Amino acid sequence: MSGHSKWANIKHKKEKTDAQKGKVFTKIGREISICVRQGGPDPASNSKLADVIAKAKANNMPNDNIQRAIKRASGESDDSVYEEITYEGYGPGGMAVILEIITNNRNRIASEIRHIFDKAGGSMGATGCVSWMFETKGVIVIERTPDIDEDTLMMQAIEAGAEDFMPGDDAFEITCSPEDFSAVRTALEGLGYTFVQAEVDRIPSNTVEVIPDNIKKVNWMLENFEDNDDVQNVFHNGILPDDEDDE
Repeated sequence: MSGHSKWANIKHKKEKTDAQKGKVFTKIGREISICVRQGGPDPASNSKLADVIAKAKANNMPNDNIQRAIKRASGESDDSVYEEITYEGYGPGGMAVILEIITNNRNRIASEIRHIFDKAGGSMGATGCVSWMFETKGVIVIERTPDIDEDTLMMQAIEAGAEDFMPGDDAFEITCSPEDFSAVRTALEGLGYTFVQAEVDRIPSNTVEVIPDNIKKVNWMLENFEDNDDVQNVFHNGILPDDEDDE
C-alpha cells in the first residue's frame, strides 16, 4: 500500500496547537456541542460524538473538559446556537483553500473570512469552486513505538476496513473512507492503540508549489484562519518549503 505520509506536517501542527491548547479545546468543544445536539450525549449511540471525543483525546484534551462540554451541550442552560458552514476560495498563486466553520454569527464570520482572503491577495469563491480538488478520507495516525509490530498493525487496520497503510519513521498513517472511519477507529481503539490524529480530513488530489514571493502572504493567511475561533479546520493544496515547517 502506498501514499505520501503527512506525519511531518501533523507533528508540526500538533506542536503549534500545544502552545494554544485553550483555543483548540474551545474549538473541539463546539464540535462536541454540534454532535450532542444532533445525536444525543451518549457516544455509544452517537458515532459522530465518539469520533470527536477521539479527536479531543488525540489533542490531549482532558477528560474532564470533554465531559463538561457534553453536559453543557445536553443541558437546558446551553442556549448557544451554532451552525456548520464550509467556505472555499483561492489563496495567493491560486492555491485552493477550504475552511470548515462552526459559528453563531454567519454574517460576522463571512466578513472576517472574506477580509483575510482579500488582504492576502486571494479571493473567496462560490461553494464547490475548489472542493472537487479534494478527497475526503478518515485519517488515523499512530506513533511508532518499539512495542508496535508494523505487520500486525497493518493487518489489523486492513481487517478493520482501512484502505491504505503508510509506515513512516515516526508514525503509521492509516486512511479509510469517511463512512468507515468510525468502525476503523473503534476497532483500533479497542485493540489498545492511542492516536496522534484521528479525524476526517480533506486530502488534495493535486498540489501547487508556493513560490517564494507568496510564502509570507500564504503563511499570514493560514495563521489568521487558524487563529479565528470560528474556524475549525483549514485545508489547502499549497506546498511550502520544508524549512517553513521548522520555524
